Amino acid sequence: MIDNAFTHHAVLLKETVEGVITNVDGFYIDGTFGRGGHTRELLNRLGEGARVLAFDKDPEAIKIGKQLESEDDRFEIYHGSFAELESVITDKGMDGKVDGILLDLGVSSPQLDDAERGFSFMREGPLDMRMNNASGMTAADWLASAGEDEITTVLKTYGEEKFGRRIARAIIETRVENPLETTLELAELIDKARPVKEKHKHPATRSFQGIRIYLNKELDDLTTCLTDGLEVLAVGGHFSVISFHSLEDRIVKRFVQKHVKGDDFPPGLPVLESQMNKRLKSLGKAKKATADELKVNVRARSAVLRIAEKIA
Repeated sequence: MIDNAFTHHAVLLKETVEGVITNVDGFYIDGTFGRGGHTRELLNRLGEGARVLAFDKDPEAIKIGKQLESEDDRFEIYHGSFAELESVITDKGMDGKVDGILLDLGVSSPQLDDAERGFSFMREGPLDMRMNNASGMTAADWLASAGEDEITTVLKTYGEEKFGRRIARAIIETRVENPLETTLELAELIDKARPVKEKHKHPATRSFQGIRIYLNKELDDLTTCLTDGLEVLAVGGHFSVISFHSLEDRIVKRFVQKHVKGDDFPPGLPVLESQMNKRLKSLGKAKKATADELKVNVRARSAVLRIAEKIA
């Protein structure tokens, strides 16, 4: 068994897995394997004829996934983004035959807790922030080369940081003499650049979020995954999606609302219900972690679970 030094609590475990299952012997996708918490619970609840395919960018997650492959022949792990879902499913001949898609968005606890990954502003580590730390541009590389306008846009758009321009300017001025190389260097710079502090929120929270989302193309990949996922799902299949911040949840919520409503038609035009191209049904209200769960996993406090069923 692979030793995992960093504890991971799968968020909204029971609710998410119960929400995605429609057929105990069906075919399921976990688009965000992480450390396998949701996947293992899913496999525990499925029958012998079921199959689960998981995706993850993180090489550490893939190691754990390969271990699970050796333990359970119903499971397969794919090293890549869930944005590649459609092509992988098409290659397997499973278009329109997927019974459920589970997504647990954002950064995982082990990634945050491992200082070497560079996701945490609370721990000293290299400015990396890549989900797949074997390829692509690091946060340090990007901050050393991006222009002030680009950095500002990223911080404001993906981090919702209203002082993005001040922080970007401080980064540009600092890197002339001292390029930023560690998480705590960046966190300290942000703390000094922000003129106003938010209660109960570290000054670097928004900026780190924005840089991470941008570098890993998280929102673009999510939009692609939802759009393509709707096509590969079987009629009656479920989406079960956990979001951790407003940008993710807004995309999920609007996607579901759009396909629950169907096509837009000019006001007053007589249209039959069958002509509206409604493709999803929302299953209940958005769910949040219970007080009991928050006692053991404070990171679940911002989690929002949305479940929807494909109807056409």
